[in-house]
Amino acid sequence: MISTADEELLRRAIALAARAVDLGDAPYGSLLAGQDGAILAEAHNTVRRDNDISAHPELKLARWAARELDDSTAARTTMYTSCQPCGMCAGGIVRSGLGRVVYALSTDQLVELNPASGAWPTVPQDGPALFDEARGPIVAYYLS
Repeated sequence: MISTADEELLRRAIALAARAVDLGDAPYGSLLAGQDGAILAEAHNTVRRDNDISAHPELKLARWAARELDDSTAARTTMYTSCQPCGMCAGGIVRSGLGRVVYALSTDQLVELNPASGAWPTVPQDGPALFDEARGPIVAYYLS
């Protein structure tokens, strides 16, 4: 359930997205708030500026949290973001241990506003293969 406090922090994420546009960056902004609602970190999309396909604000904040917060603190944070995290960012959020994500626009709403944002191709994947060879490093790291 989204509270009025959540809405205020979402408005800040939307303002970060607007600021990104002013700077010539793509219109996405995010922030990470602690359990008390205090803002811990903010970011906006810098994919174009940094020439880095991973420079989404959600992934930047997930990486920051994984580096800077202990597991217990990360689990009590909430990420507020102007748009629903993409698959890449969602994976980073899960791995970082963040407790919650609140977003303004859903992916479907974003695609409705900008159809090109949903035009990613499907990349074929083949496998598994070479199990006996591939298991060696895994066993050496996790089971030794």
